[in-house]
Amino acid sequence: MNQQLFLLIGLIPLLGIVSQWLAWRFKVPAIVFLLLMGLGLGQWVSIDQTLLAVTGVQDPSVPAQLLFPIIALSVAVIMFEGGMSLKISELQEAGGSVLRLTTVCVLLSWGLTTAALYWVLGLHLHLAALLGAIFVVTGPTVVAPLLRNIRPIPKVASMVKWEGIVVDPIGAVLAVLVLEQMRLASSGEYPIATAVWTLVATCAVGLIIGLLAAAVLTFVLAWYWVPDYLHAILILAVVMATFAISHWLRHESGLITVTVLGIAMANQRLVSVRHIIEFKEHLGVLLISCLFIVLGSRLDVSQILALGWRGLAFLVLLIAVIRPASILIGLWRTNTTWNERLFLSFLAPRGIVAAAIASLFALKLQALSSAEPNLEIYADQAGQLVSITFLVIIGTVTFYGLTAAPLAKRLRLSNADPQGLVIAGGEPWVRELASVLHKQGVPLILVDTNYRNISASRMLGLRASCASILSDTIHEQADLSGAGRLLALTSNDEVNLLACSEYAHQFGRANVFQLPLNTKEAGNRTTIRMHLPGRVLFDGSLNAQSIKAKLSDGYEFRATTLTQEFGWEQFRSAHGPDAQPLFVMDTKRQLQIVSGELRKPPQPKYTIISLVRRKSTNSTKAPLPL
Repeated sequence: MNQQLFLLIGLIPLLGIVSQWLAWRFKVPAIVFLLLMGLGLGQWVSIDQTLLAVTGVQDPSVPAQLLFPIIALSVAVIMFEGGMSLKISELQEAGGSVLRLTTVCVLLSWGLTTAALYWVLGLHLHLAALLGAIFVVTGPTVVAPLLRNIRPIPKVASMVKWEGIVVDPIGAVLAVLVLEQMRLASSGEYPIATAVWTLVATCAVGLIIGLLAAAVLTFVLAWYWVPDYLHAILILAVVMATFAISHWLRHESGLITVTVLGIAMANQRLVSVRHIIEFKEHLGVLLISCLFIVLGSRLDVSQILALGWRGLAFLVLLIAVIRPASILIGLWRTNTTWNERLFLSFLAPRGIVAAAIASLFALKLQALSSAEPNLEIYADQAGQLVSITFLVIIGTVTFYGLTAAPLAKRLRLSNADPQGLVIAGGEPWVRELASVLHKQGVPLILVDTNYRNISASRMLGLRASCASILSDTIHEQADLSGAGRLLALTSNDEVNLLACSEYAHQFGRANVFQLPLNTKEAGNRTTIRMHLPGRVLFDGSLNAQSIKAKLSDGYEFRATTLTQEFGWEQFRSAHGPDAQPLFVMDTKRQLQIVSGELRKPPQPKYTIISLVRRKSTNSTKAPLPL
């Protein structure tokens, strides 16, 4: 059994990452493959039986007691990572809607879900209220992957992200209030003051500890008391410690603490936390993968099937009635459009937070039922909490995962494959190239610190922003909703390198491109290319200096549409071997950026944007200022 436990610990992370890769490959939510892996693992080996054999006890509650502290701490790290993705600046446009989503919509959803659980599934009213509180959560574990696939407009993305992260601790606190009332009701007491005190104390503990921890961390990092290589580990330790302390002081205040800590660290201006964010994202993916597989392996499918048509009816009500009603009523008379409300009405997947909280409260109820005779009335139905929760998780993730992206596209709220370009640089040759792309319908924005370059770009009808490509101004103020790729075209190698490093986090390394290095002392080009943060543009020989030299020597940027009579071979014959294809646009207006050799020859009706010699040397066109 020790060997079996050792094998499980080694296999679970691998299964989780394989599931994440399959989800990326087939463009579906990762939770689908994670649950399938978990269910398959559960058919092969029982984690509970393995833990019982290793510990040498026969109490069936022991595996849960061992697992859930680990699960709770993992959820804390996930919530902190989600909090670090929230920027206060995003609330300038969507602040009122986010406030409604996390207050009015939550209360409406809680009430309607409680009623449905009570009338459809026949749960005791108190248990229905408890589970209804848990079901108000959505969570970053399932919302973030959906947003990556959907790519909604910034306003909608902000609302979904803020709701998904903020409502998680709210749902946990509401569940604590219900559990406290259940304990009091069993003794015949219903003091409102106790509920109010529980709410205030839980929120106060979470806010105070979270803000205090953020202040201490910021001070320590700002004064360089900790070396860089310990930053991420220090913050991870602080997150887990503050979560445990908060939870010890007030049950379920820990989720508030880590969420507040994450938001505070992300919005302070004294120290950079980008390297910490990247570490936490990687760790979050690993934790989510492992947690879903572990919880899925402990799931009894027969208990879900035992819910029968009532379970299915409740799921349909939750998706088709409760969520739309809470959104449409809660967002009434806000600055959200009808399309935005309709999209939000059909996006509320439940994830690991709901599973962890439901499992934890089911365990608490079973323990309380055996310790307090007055709570025995809940013992029979307490075991159904986990089954109903996983039914909701599987149902909502499957439904929203399949429908959210097409719905967003139909409502014109997303761009799943953004073709827009962010171009770093505004020199004359960059403006000429951008003009050719603009005339072909490619959305783009030029970013340069030289206001003369920006003014000249705007006179050509190009979108341009006077700012550093490395500043937060571009992310916070410029509209990058249609952009999916970066072209680093400045004459400064260092700026190009840093720009690609900065935007690789947002667009992915496959979608950031930079000119080859200008320096002649670069050494082996192949070796350098391997270490560049962005993909090398064009054929690897055209850097800023060589492009300006060619333009001075009579070359120009030109868009050529191929035909049956004038195909790729004819294009090469007409322009000679020195013609350099830079971009290729297919018949669906999808832009391919040339990086290295063309994988396959362009077909008829494709458009090639290239650097070619002018047809006539007697052209009256003025030479391009360089």
